[in-house]
Amino acid sequence: MSTTTVTAPTAAAPHGRGGATQSVRDSLVVAKRNLIRMSRIPEMVIFGLIQPIMFVVLFSYVFGGSMDIGGSTSPSDYREFLMAGIFAQTVTFATAGAGAGIADDMHKGLIDRFRSLPMARGAVLTGRTIADLVQTALTLFVLAVVALLVGWRIHEGIPKALGAFALLLLLGYAFTWIGALIGLSVRTPEAATSGGLIWLFPVTFISNAFVDTSNMTPWLRHIAEWNPFSATVQACRELFGNPGVSTSSAWPMQHPVWASLLWSLLIIALFRTLAVRKYRNAA
Repeated sequence: MSTTTVTAPTAAAPHGRGGATQSVRDSLVVAKRNLIRMSRIPEMVIFGLIQPIMFVVLFSYVFGGSMDIGGSTSPSDYREFLMAGIFAQTVTFATAGAGAGIADDMHKGLIDRFRSLPMARGAVLTGRTIADLVQTALTLFVLAVVALLVGWRIHEGIPKALGAFALLLLLGYAFTWIGALIGLSVRTPEAATSGGLIWLFPVTFISNAFVDTSNMTPWLRHIAEWNPFSATVQACRELFGNPGVSTSSAWPMQHPVWASLLWSLLIIALFRTLAVRKYRNAA
């Protein structure tokens, strides 16, 4: 008697259907999922709003009057100088939350489930970063209202102010991809939060956000002036018409709007590529 052995075909992992349209559709679906999740956890949004408001109040009233801005120690001048830095700090600090969220999805096995579906490879990360961008925009709006209440003003008109906020959101979106890479590289959400904050503090404080870089030592001033964060802060001050016009000869300080755009696009191109590659192999 002969026995015939039948080998079951091996199930192949599903592949995305490809195409830019499908990638956009998948990304929006994931973004919707994350926005719904955020709406069901309101404390995430509330705590995200409280921190920048505290920075505005503390820096405005603690350091206002003690900082020399363009030869003036007026508290109102410092508040206007400060706000571009606070805005930029707020959008970049959202990076830690993005990394922690992705690490949490990894820890729960959700990323593995997404990778088993026939969807675009980068849609999960793109959707997550879009959702974080929406939350950052909401935070930025509330923060702008608080800034107006403490004395900050726009002097160059609404169109330029909208351009400044667009640069801020672009910088925040770029830094979110750094957070995504960190979230995929660590094992726990707690590690992602710590890893996301460690590098943000030197980036935001070795800059022109809170003090005039002309008061720094030469070697530190050069680092601050070529900092991508500083370019966006300086661009916002020019577009808002706030005090703090730089006298530096460094190219990013002379052309801050272009420097901000180039730095943000470069960061997105580099870290999105690295994050999507990490996503394919992450376990």
